[in-house]
Amino acid sequence: MSQNTALFVMDMQSSVLGMLPDSQAFVANVAKAIASARDKKIPVIYVVVGFRQGAPEISSNNKIFAQNKERFAGLSMEDFLKIHPDLAPQAGEVTVIKRRVSAFTGSDLEVILRAMGIQQMVLTGIATSGVVLSTLIEASDKDYGLTVLADCCADGDEEVHRVLTTKVFPRRADVLTLEEWCKAPQ
Repeated sequence: MSQNTALFVMDMQSSVLGMLPDSQAFVANVAKAIASARDKKIPVIYVVVGFRQGAPEISSNNKIFAQNKERFAGLSMEDFLKIHPDLAPQAGEVTVIKRRVSAFTGSDLEVILRAMGIQQMVLTGIATSGVVLSTLIEASDKDYGLTVLADCCADGDEEVHRVLTTKVFPRRADVLTLEEWCKAPQ
């Protein structure tokens, strides 16, 4: 790893994690990745999905978000944006709010990456078929170096997770386990 690497903790909001049937082992893995990054002095960047009160950013044309617009509009966004307490940012760690699936869309992520000199992205997140896939493809097109921590990503469909981490992601990123990444030299 180099000085220009950051660990991304994406969509680890308590409300999003609640969609997984059993998130304890997954949360524990991500917590270990965060601890390892901090030990190696690798910045941790949090990415959350959120909207203004009433969700005016959600278009009826957006198949993913439109079906839940009323639910989002009625939520307290402050509560919805809260990251799971076992994974919470420390003082000085950046949290980026995105408005769509990709970490880049509707956020200031690129400005943050330029300011921090980040060229290598290590991705964790839920869902593998959502934020991880969308962010990976866009980051790859923007020429970022990419690593995906396969056991620090989760999806409601295990087969989709397997296909993405074993067949799709390796074309654009290094796909490692948490243990492999933790053992890698800085």
